[in-house]
Amino acid sequence: MENISIAIDGPASSGKSTVAKILASDFNFIYVDTGAMYRAVTFLAIKHNVAFSDEQALAELTKSYPITFKPAAYGQSVFADGEEITQAIRQPDVTAAVSEVSAHGKVREELVKAQRQLAQTGGIVMDGRDIGTTVLPQAEVKIFLVASVEERAQRRYKENQEKGINMDFEAIKEAIAKRDYLDSHREVSPLVQAADAVLVDTTGMSIEQVVTKIKAIIDSKGF
Repeated sequence: MENISIAIDGPASSGKSTVAKILASDFNFIYVDTGAMYRAVTFLAIKHNVAFSDEQALAELTKSYPITFKPAAYGQSVFADGEEITQAIRQPDVTAAVSEVSAHGKVREELVKAQRQLAQTGGIVMDGRDIGTTVLPQAEVKIFLVASVEERAQRRYKENQEKGINMDFEAIKEAIAKRDYLDSHREVSPLVQAADAVLVDTTGMSIEQVVTKIKAIIDSKGF
């Protein structure tokens, strides 16, 4: 059990990060939030006035400003070149641009290298949009989480309210639907369910129910 890799993929606000954090904590595994890495690059692009269309310059940002994680009471803190950006990468300007930034092949290439390095020893839970298909195709457990757009928008709205981020519900719903389309239609590593991933529809389910279901899937595989 200590050496397996768990890949959790799915669209925005399907519950990936929350579930992955709980699983990692329960199994004493390392948790890697790949979405936060792409958000960090987007934040850096905004901060350093790099165009979202400039693939080479965006890829260079990943080398110039290393993205790191540190454990925190609520999961983990995110840093870029030593600066904590945990809340900054969840702001609307970053959310609106992250799909465009993450669609660039060179950006994904650099971050996938870092993600695979983190997963070399196993004992890891990694969530994102192409973990089971591209980043960790050999992962022992692959989960693909989905939920209705309405429910995902409600979750994001609630999260934003708790964090003091004011964003209109309909705007969130529209942004999620747009991101679904962009993520699933990009040329490089599109959002798609791996052939050997187990689909889990979280619509109407509590986080505890989702975690229990995934643990049952892991148990059924004999780990």
